[in-house]
Parts: sequence; C-alpha cells; structure tokens
Amino acid sequence: MFTGIVQDVGRLVSREARGGDVRLLIAFDRLNPSGISVGDSICVQGCCLTAVELRGNTFAADASRETLSLTTLGDLTPGSPVNLEPSLKAGDPLGGHLVSGHVDGVAEIAAISGDARSTRIGISVPPALARYIARKGSVAVDGVSLTVNEVQGATFGINLIPHTQAVTTLGALRVGTRVNLEVDQIARYVERLLAG
Repeated sequence: MFTGIVQDVGRLVSREARGGDVRLLIAFDRLNPSGISVGDSICVQGCCLTAVELRGNTFAADASRETLSLTTLGDLTPGSPVNLEPSLKAGDPLGGHLVSGHVDGVAEIAAISGDARSTRIGISVPPALARYIARKGSVAVDGVSLTVNEVQGATFGINLIPHTQAVTTLGALRVGTRVNLEVDQIARYVERLLAG
C-alpha cells in the first residue's frame, strides 16, 4: 500500500530480458537505502514492484510479461526517470490517498495548458475506466496522488502545482505521453457491492 506521495525520482539504469520477463535496475538518490530490504514493495511509476536485489543506491525488480503489457514499464529505456515511493508503514502520514500500485490501465495526455502558476492537464482514459473517475475524487497518475477537477466522457482534468511538477516526472508530460492510471479503490469496491 502506498500514498501517492512520490519520495524520489529515480532512473532506470538497465533492463535485462529474463525468459520473457524483464529485470529492471533502478537507481535512486533520496530514498534511504537502509530502509529498503529485499522483498519490500516499491511503487515504480505507479506500479508495485518487489525489490529482489539491493546494491548501494540501486535496487532490482522483476516485471512480468503481464505487467509490461498492461503498464508503461515496457516503454522504459535506460536513463528514463521514474517516480518512486516505498510502501506505507504503520504510523506513516497518509498525505495523498490509498494507492495499491495495481495499475488499472494506460491513459494518454490529451491536453496541456497554463493556469496561473499551475499546469492544467487533460487525460484520456480507456472507456471502461471512465466510470470510476469522479469530479473531486482521487486518481494516481504514474504513482502520483491527484485530485480530479472535472470529468467529461472518457477525459478528465487535473492541475499540477509547481511543487508536483518539480518533484515528480509529471513536470515533463507532453501531449500524447502514455501514463499509468490507478482509479480510486473506493469506486471499485462500491461498484462490486452494488452489483452483488
């Protein structure tokens, strides 16, 4: 479980094919290496991955074919920046919203415009996920907890404040960029309860 509050922007050092899966080696600067152990979950660009090796300020994680096909992790090349957040521990502050790191789908940046010191972003989502996005609800985009400003069909809008642009990968978004999207867990549970 995560909060959607990114704690570091790391970078992909290498990707090694391993029998259809891929091992990703990720470097970080601000995470505390003594606070990470083999077996820990780390949210990488919105995807919950397991640290399988630790070396200095790097960790390795395996990404299955399923993960590579359903997220943007398969698009990463050495040098790509990635949002990082270690898993939530009991007593940690919950500054964003509850994020599982289980990506629901890949969305696409549809529009970008200035809004005072912020940047307004329009995001197109797969139609099957649009029903889970509500005005003033929460979403995680590439692992970043954000508030939905408006929803119109299969597109929703968010604002990125200067701080978010500076401390996450979202400051480099361009129209057409693909992003990992996780809808709010509450919406999924409500739908399941109502269907039952």
